[in-house]
Amino acid sequence: MSQPDAPVTPPKPDIERIARGIVSRLQKAGHTALYAGGCVRDMLRQIPPHDYDVATSARPEQVQALFSRTISVGAQFGVISVLENGVEVQVATFRSDGDYVDGRHPVSVCFSSAEEDAKRRDFTINGLFFDPISGKLLDYVGGQADLKSSVLRAIGDPEARIAEDRLRMLRAVRFATVLGFEIDAATWAAVQKHAASIHEVSAERIREEFLKTLLSPNRVRGLDLLDESGLLREIVPEMEALKGCEQPPQFHPEGDVWVHTRLMLSLLPPEVSPPLLLSVLFHDIAKPATYSFDPAEGRIRFSGHEKLGATMTEAILLRLRFSRKDIDATVEAVANHMAFKDVQKMRVSRLKRFLARPTIADELALHRVDCASSNGDLSNYTFLNNKLEEFSQAPLIPPPLLTGRDLLELGFRAGPAFKLILEEIQSRQLEGSLSSREAALEWVRDNGPAFVPETEPKTS
Repeated sequence: MSQPDAPVTPPKPDIERIARGIVSRLQKAGHTALYAGGCVRDMLRQIPPHDYDVATSARPEQVQALFSRTISVGAQFGVISVLENGVEVQVATFRSDGDYVDGRHPVSVCFSSAEEDAKRRDFTINGLFFDPISGKLLDYVGGQADLKSSVLRAIGDPEARIAEDRLRMLRAVRFATVLGFEIDAATWAAVQKHAASIHEVSAERIREEFLKTLLSPNRVRGLDLLDESGLLREIVPEMEALKGCEQPPQFHPEGDVWVHTRLMLSLLPPEVSPPLLLSVLFHDIAKPATYSFDPAEGRIRFSGHEKLGATMTEAILLRLRFSRKDIDATVEAVANHMAFKDVQKMRVSRLKRFLARPTIADELALHRVDCASSNGDLSNYTFLNNKLEEFSQAPLIPPPLLTGRDLLELGFRAGPAFKLILEEIQSRQLEGSLSSREAALEWVRDNGPAFVPETEPKTS
């Protein structure tokens, strides 16, 4: 037990006030109650916590008796959520865990003391307790020293901690990445030794830790730790083939596909969306499978890698249980990333449709880092941004001049020609040669019949 060496940073007033009130009420009822885990770690690092967890000697039924609004989120593990003014604070009874048989959860728990509770947690920096009423820090596991030394260390025997919960391997990588800490040698050795057992964890939990690691501004180190630990080849084995996959040096002087991908990650801004991050990781995932060497030209090719890459990307993201929204946006970016080389040759109507897609902002960011990490040619990126500025005074895709109902009224039969006629009208509208409904109707009367196959009647 010790006093903190540095003052604890005051957190967000409302959340902290509510958490402090919960601690106070528990203490007044005769129970021990303390802030626990990540919130204490963050406060000691001078970072306002996002939320607060409370650990207490009170049993779950005693917690529920003290507070009017509670949710039993894990009463068998001693966890009750207390709701106060729209804020949810988890209150957990001090416990020791029984045996783990599934690599994630104990088969039983035994309510215990603060010291025993600290010893069953994952890392020393997460095993700290703080009493906000008295201002005392309780450190039974050496967490404060590791915080000062920026070391991530498993509590007790690292192999035992990982055997209890396989997800702790990914959490070790995430904490080391996000906090910028070094992983203690024994903890790191245990992660490397047991990386293949990560499959005992659900895909959803793997996805969340994987994503949190690589969404960190320190994402390149996160990728390196995932790779060096052996976890990456378990989670996304497809990426292993990127290493040593040579690229044409005239377009990719930086090196192989792995080096290129890693460099792209380093060029992203600190804050990125999941689809942008994932499209950077997987935009060239099919290059190893599509590699060919043209001896006549003396150059490497990856014909169709964007199409196969989109298929592979969808399979990876489905396997990791990503949302359909993130999958669709990422697959769209991977499938279209080679189209950027032709944008300056596009017809204006096609260019406007290309720029009007909801994924274009992330795709532009992908294109920028793709070029900046290879040949450095940002001319197409500059061109598209200039066009976005040029087209900004009006909607990229304005309301249509005509609809299918208009074509029916002109006597055309419903059929495949409808789509072709309406697309051509929209193209001419986007390019400025048709600007009114009347002009569009006149154009259809003169040109519409040419879109109808000879085997179909031109009009009804």
